[in-house]
Amino acid sequence: MAKVVEETRKGLTASEIVDMNKEYTFFSWSVQGQTNPIPVTKADGVYFWDADGKRYLDFASQLVNTNVGHQNPKVVKAIQDQAAQLTFVAPGMATEPRGLLGKKLAEITPGDLKKTFFALGGAEANENAVKLARFYTGRHKILARYRSYHGATHGALALTGDYRRIPVEHTMTGVVHFLDPYCYRCPFGWTRETCHRECISHVEEVIQYEGPDQIAAIILEGVTGTNGLIIPPDDYWPRIREICDKYGILLISDEVMSGWGRTGEWFAVDNWNVVPDIITTAKGITSGYVPLGAVIVREKIAKFFDDKYLFAGLTYNGHALACAAALATIEVYEEEKIFENSKKIGKYLGKRLEELKTKHPSVGDVRYIGLFSGIEFVKNRQTKEPLDLTPLKNFLVSNGVYVFNFKNILFVVPPLIINEQQLDEGLNLIDEGLSEFMDKMVN
Repeated sequence: MAKVVEETRKGLTASEIVDMNKEYTFFSWSVQGQTNPIPVTKADGVYFWDADGKRYLDFASQLVNTNVGHQNPKVVKAIQDQAAQLTFVAPGMATEPRGLLGKKLAEITPGDLKKTFFALGGAEANENAVKLARFYTGRHKILARYRSYHGATHGALALTGDYRRIPVEHTMTGVVHFLDPYCYRCPFGWTRETCHRECISHVEEVIQYEGPDQIAAIILEGVTGTNGLIIPPDDYWPRIREICDKYGILLISDEVMSGWGRTGEWFAVDNWNVVPDIITTAKGITSGYVPLGAVIVREKIAKFFDDKYLFAGLTYNGHALACAAALATIEVYEEEKIFENSKKIGKYLGKRLEELKTKHPSVGDVRYIGLFSGIEFVKNRQTKEPLDLTPLKNFLVSNGVYVFNFKNILFVVPPLIINEQQLDEGLNLIDEGLSEFMDKMVN
């Protein structure tokens, strides 16, 4: 023990940090022997630094969650103050930050969403949203999209439609997947110009086959995140809302990644003036400073449990420290007008991305809403054959721009406090990398 304390005090070298992490800890979604983590020692605003002092522009907001940027002093102080007063009590207790946060969530969520069940992350939130939907409706089936990610726990992975579900099946029963509004690669064979909205009528057809009276809820990401940043047509969410109302099915919006100003609004569904029955969220609720997730339900669902037992519970439900961090984060969003910045800089980002698409033949499509954007790379614009972007990613990271990708799609999702100059810093390097690497692989 004394040796560990001594090592902590003197500080480890970059290689020592990496070696110790790889020797004694697992890294998620990776082959352990092939991991090459950055040994991060400090961060501030839109930047972070490794143990050798190298600075990185955080073009990924880590995991699209540090929305207010790194080390915001107001959020840090709120955590410090709460820790000095009360860090944790059992979830059956009432605390001031828990109550204040619940009230604030009722104020900022759309329509009559009212009451919150707290969790510690997005997966937990989605797990408990399914429970609430099944309790409330008395039905079992849940509909979700194929190009989706709802978390890595047992039930959340069942909801997930992508490659992460396959290795751990069989998962939670009752989940049925349907196709996506992926306009660039329409599964129904249309283009944006000839679209018949079969991505919407298809959902109702699936409902008919599965039995409307068997389906508790449809869960959708507000804007599809890690599966390629897929922005739905403007009438998609409103019409899915109409279909759910027609059959008495609850509509769940997974706003874990797309919420908290990422699209320029509190939640992505706000862009289409839709009130879901349940919103699940995490990530930006605290900007990642402290783990927290939330399931926010409409008043009719909340009242259902006034005289019925809620079979759900978590040790850290309503954690005082996390709730205090969330309250401070929301204050920063409002006081520093961060969502306004997301909209303003988002328009500039969209303009720059369109310029990259015009200039570089390796860019097949660009998609953007607020500061939620992706660049899809192809070998050929006619065939749309995906293009490996590993050379570009390595170039960017080696030159101090941290990014993440999904297959052939590069995400540009910086902290919402970024300015044009900082955005250009990353985009100009992407422009350089496209000319140097990507365009040369086009056929």
